[in-house]
Amino acid sequence: MSFISNTTKLRLTAASAVAAALLLTAGGSVKAQNQIPGKIHFGLVYPLSTNGTHAPLDTNNFSINLIGGVSAAERGLAFAGLSNVVLNDSKGLLFAGFSNHVKKEVDGALFAGFANTYGGGKGPAFAGFANVAAGSVNGAQFAGFANIAKEAQGAQVAGFINVAKDLRGAQFAGFANIAKEVSISQFAGFVNVAKDVRGSQFAGFINIAKKVSGAQVAGFMNIAERSDCPIGIINWIKKGEKSIGVTIDENQTTMLSLRSGGKIMYGILGAGYNFKNKDAIYGIEAGLGAHFFESRYFRLNTELISSTLTDFEDGSYFKASLRVMPAIKIASFLEIFGGPTMNFITTNTLEGETLQKKYLKKWEGKWDEDFRGLYLGYTGGVHILF
Repeated sequence: MSFISNTTKLRLTAASAVAAALLLTAGGSVKAQNQIPGKIHFGLVYPLSTNGTHAPLDTNNFSINLIGGVSAAERGLAFAGLSNVVLNDSKGLLFAGFSNHVKKEVDGALFAGFANTYGGGKGPAFAGFANVAAGSVNGAQFAGFANIAKEAQGAQVAGFINVAKDLRGAQFAGFANIAKEVSISQFAGFVNVAKDVRGSQFAGFINIAKKVSGAQVAGFMNIAERSDCPIGIINWIKKGEKSIGVTIDENQTTMLSLRSGGKIMYGILGAGYNFKNKDAIYGIEAGLGAHFFESRYFRLNTELISSTLTDFEDGSYFKASLRVMPAIKIASFLEIFGGPTMNFITTNTLEGETLQKKYLKKWEGKWDEDFRGLYLGYTGGVHILF
């Protein structure tokens, strides 16, 4: 009877090992009632460990694996030289030289040299390359390259890109942020993309959204269906205002410019010609503007403009201007305007210096060979609104 009993035990042990191996290979979850709680686990790599082939069925309070470990759940600290694989959930801290993989939720923190993949949960995740959550995350994600989550409550910080369906927090990325719903803000080195933003977007080049309740700030372009405060050179707002305008200033520089934006802020981009110079006759301008005291027939347009005159060869002429221009709408699509300007120029040519006769203040040769001057001027023109 003793021999039969021992043989049966051996068979059961072998069967358990086979079952555990099959579960690990298939990536399946393990029922909570099959877990053996409260273990301290040491190992090299599955199944060479104190839990052996039974590791996929075990819950550990403390686990150390020189290469990689497998468990049903973790309830404390887990360390792995390469990877931790948890087939159910984790409550505690997971550290891995390369990656952590938790099929269900995490209540704690994940630290990996390369990547963390998990079902979601509470707590931060730190990865050298990427964090990928299949479900909702309540906490922060920090990654050298990318963070991906279905829903995120907290912050996503990535060297390249962040992706979330519903973000109740902020995104910070070196290149791009992508989200459907954003409740705070997006900050990206190049582009932000969202549907509805109940906050603001800040991008080095372009912001794209449907509705923005805060500001859109971009180095070049903002695109939205509705955005009352876009700050960029070009702002293509469906329910905003756009105009083509012709302006002329005190030095006979005439510009054809596009003005585009929302109810308040707008961007300016234009090109033109100077009828006074002989060499530097081609002009380019870019800037920002704002509408104040809006009424049916009157408003005040204020603009900060940076412009240049060039012959595309030698010499330089740069001008920064503050314009204050009362505007009168003589039709729903037509506006005339004009007003004083404060101008600061820097140039290294005699033609640029003598373009203006009277200066409030001059600086010559104090910093370098360039001439600098401050003077009052004027500008005026007409806008065709659309």
